[in-house]
Amino acid sequence: MVLTDRIFSISSAVEFEETCLEIFAFQAAHCSVYTEYLSLLGILPGTITRVEDIPFLPIELFKNHHVTASIQEPQIVFSSSGTTGSTQSKHYVVDVAIYEQSFREAFERFYGYPENIAILALLPAYAEREGSSLIYMVDDLIRHSIHPLSGYFLYNHDELHHTLHGLKASGTKTILLGVTYALLDFVEHYEIDFPNLIVMETGGMKGKRREMIREQVHHLLCEGFHVNTIHSEYGMTELLSQAYSQGKGFFHCPPWMKISIRDTNDPFTLLPAGRTGAINVIDLANVHSCSFIATQDLGKAYSDDSFEVLGRFDQSDIRGCNLLVQ
Repeated sequence: MVLTDRIFSISSAVEFEETCLEIFAFQAAHCSVYTEYLSLLGILPGTITRVEDIPFLPIELFKNHHVTASIQEPQIVFSSSGTTGSTQSKHYVVDVAIYEQSFREAFERFYGYPENIAILALLPAYAEREGSSLIYMVDDLIRHSIHPLSGYFLYNHDELHHTLHGLKASGTKTILLGVTYALLDFVEHYEIDFPNLIVMETGGMKGKRREMIREQVHHLLCEGFHVNTIHSEYGMTELLSQAYSQGKGFFHCPPWMKISIRDTNDPFTLLPAGRTGAINVIDLANVHSCSFIATQDLGKAYSDDSFEVLGRFDQSDIRGCNLLVQ
C-alpha cells in the first residue's frame, strides 16, 4: 500500500509516474468497481507499464456504485449537489485526514497559510445542504484563519459589504470564495474598490441565473470589486484535490494531481497540448477510492501543465465545479 506521505512529497515526473503505477496496481486489485471496469475492457492490470496507458473510470459510476478500494467503513461521505430529481454522486472517504492534508497543502502552495488571511465565504448553494466537500474544506480554512472577521455570509450582503470595507481599510490579505451566481448577485447591488482582494469563484449558476461565458462573468466581477483578475477553484465531489486558477481561467494542479485530455469520440485516445477534448484527472489523494477519473468536463491542456475548463458534454447535469460554457 502506498504511504500517503509519499503522495504529498512528490517533486518530480519520475516520482509521480512511479506512485501512479503503484496506486493503479493497488486499485486494480482492491477497488471492485475499477476491477470490473478493467475486466470489461479486457485489460490485464499487469500489462500497464506507463501512466499514459492507465484507463480512466467514468465519473458517472460514482452515482450508482460504491467506488472504494478499502474494506473500512467511511469516516465521511461527500455528495454532489446535483439538480432536483437527479442522482447524486457519492464519495466514500475512509480517511478524511488525507483530504485535509491534500486541500491544506494545495491551498498553502497557491495562497499561503490561512492563519495569515481573512477568509470570507459566500456559498449559499453549498452551505445549505449536507455532504459538501467544498464546505468541509472552507470550514477548515476558516477555522485555521485567526482573523475574527473570517466566516460565512449567506444572503447578508450588507454585512459582507461592511466587512470588506473594514478589511480593505486595515490592509488585511483577504480571500472571498463565492459560488458564481452569489458573487454576481452581490456586485449587482454593491460596489467596492478593493484591488488587493482575491475573489475566487467556486462554481456555476446552480440554476439561479442564466449561464454566461467565463469572460462575461469575470468582467462583471472585476468591475464590481475593482480587481484585475478573478481566481477560480476546480474541484468536485469525486476528487480529494483541487486545482486553482489565479487569473484568465488557466488552472494549475498540485504535484499529486494531473490533467490529461481525451478524444471525445475515442475515450482511450489522449490528445496533444492545445486540443479541445474531455478532461481526465489523476488525483493520487484518491488512494482509497479511484485515482483515475474520466470527467464530463471539456477542456484544453497546455505544455506548461496548465489547463482550461471550457464547458461540459451536452446533456450532462450541472455539477459543483467550474462549468461555465465558453
